[in-house]
Amino acid sequence: MLQIDRWKRILIIGLCVIGLAYAMPNLFYKRVEAHNDAVAAVEKAGGAATPEQEAAIALWPNWLPSSLVNLGLDLRGGAHLLAEVQVEQVYKARMDALWPELRRVLADQRSTIGAIRRVDAPDGQLRIEIENADQMSVAVQAARGLAVPVATLTGAGQDDLDVSAQGNTLTVQLSEAEKALTDDRTILQSLEIVRRRVDEVGTREPTIMRQGADRILIQVPGIGSAAELKALIGTTAQLTFNPVISTGSSADATPGIGEIILPSQEQPGLYYTLEATPVVTGEELTNAVPSTDQNGAPSVDFRFNPTGARKFGEYTSANVGQPFAIVLDNEVISAPVIRQAITTGSGQISGSMDYESANQLAVLLRAGALPAELTFLEERTIGPELGQDSIDAGRIAAAVGFVAVIFLMVASYGLFGVFASIALAVNMGLIFGILSAIGATLTLPGIAGIVLTIGMAVDANVLVFERIREELRTAKGPARAIDKGYQNAMSAIVDANITTLIIAAILFVLGSGPVKGFAVTLSIGIVTSVFTALWVTRLMTVTWFERRRPRTIEV
Repeated sequence: MLQIDRWKRILIIGLCVIGLAYAMPNLFYKRVEAHNDAVAAVEKAGGAATPEQEAAIALWPNWLPSSLVNLGLDLRGGAHLLAEVQVEQVYKARMDALWPELRRVLADQRSTIGAIRRVDAPDGQLRIEIENADQMSVAVQAARGLAVPVATLTGAGQDDLDVSAQGNTLTVQLSEAEKALTDDRTILQSLEIVRRRVDEVGTREPTIMRQGADRILIQVPGIGSAAELKALIGTTAQLTFNPVISTGSSADATPGIGEIILPSQEQPGLYYTLEATPVVTGEELTNAVPSTDQNGAPSVDFRFNPTGARKFGEYTSANVGQPFAIVLDNEVISAPVIRQAITTGSGQISGSMDYESANQLAVLLRAGALPAELTFLEERTIGPELGQDSIDAGRIAAAVGFVAVIFLMVASYGLFGVFASIALAVNMGLIFGILSAIGATLTLPGIAGIVLTIGMAVDANVLVFERIREELRTAKGPARAIDKGYQNAMSAIVDANITTLIIAAILFVLGSGPVKGFAVTLSIGIVTSVFTALWVTRLMTVTWFERRRPRTIEV
């Protein structure tokens, strides 16, 4: 019979009310956005609010939902970068870090192999000359003792180091399996660090994803320009603490093996010769915050983790009275003399910086150092005016489609077309409510998915209404015709929408960012369309029929 249980009616109406309540903040986008930004700023500041923040918070009631649909790069404007990670730099860093340990191991065999000396080699290789070439097998065996198995299924049975010998030269480099693993690890680490740096400045819903073997796509809505984004993420912020060997006034001097020459940031024309292998690196930092030094000048306070604190304490204890260089991105920003052992695990970076650069440096250090340099292959800036044009065009397209569908439905099915049109409006609200609740990002392809959903949303109603028309010719009364119409149309509606949902899932899994946006809105639209067609429209039809009790109906 044509009836819907009370609990089902309450559930249908409740779901519609909740969905529309979550969609409502998007009608007051700027007010709710200002409210959300002020709330986040107050929470970050520990609860203290300025008068401006209090005014912004008052723009939207706290008891109402305040989630918004995030606007993508093509709707809000922002910056687009395609970066290539120079993974080869990691090979060189691994070999430089291996040298002290390899030197110690070979030194233990000096009575057999004689003197050892590191010689120049291509990046990613470590070459050592052995005095007694006839004992090279001993050196090779000692070097292979430092290798460990590669921890992947594809690299099973292989070590991370490839050790070879030719004449009196021992060559050590990463094995092919270890290089593949290192490449993957470097890209993933770069992705995470870029994401943390972007999140630190409070941008909304950035798109940061891997493309190909060694590239990263970065799209950040709401940021001023691609140059601003590059300044934020393009700096490697590699902080190291290196022993000072000597100072000079020329950058053309030839450093010894295992040494580097770097310029002073504070004193132009001054160059430091440093040991290439640092004592402590920025990777062992746990926190960095902007502060002021003893003279009131801007500075950055930092703290090491237990491992870094131990190494820092041991070195400073053994080298009191010696200079110690603080190196940031291949520039010596400070080279203080160690006055006493520093065992607390904390320190301070000061020098020629203003408050803004001190805050920026703290952000970069907290996010961590990029494992390798990023080369930007593509950069674009999308202005907010272009984004607004896209929003306006999408709004017009959706409105035209909505009005056209309503006109055709009412013209074709009369009162039942009105019911379907009301359900279509509820459907649109539910789509935006779900997008807001899950924090999804809406892009131009996403708007295309919504416009497509407008057309698809009435397909289910058309099937139902046509079935009711057929049943009116044979069924005993209008109530029976309506009930049989919904029953007989159910299988066709489910089959048609499940196949479309499968296609949307494939697009989401295999597609890139814009395609994913289209797939998300299409998937949500399919679910809400079936719900509104089978339940919302039916509820309105049943409620009307119970009140009017017509002897005949016309579809």
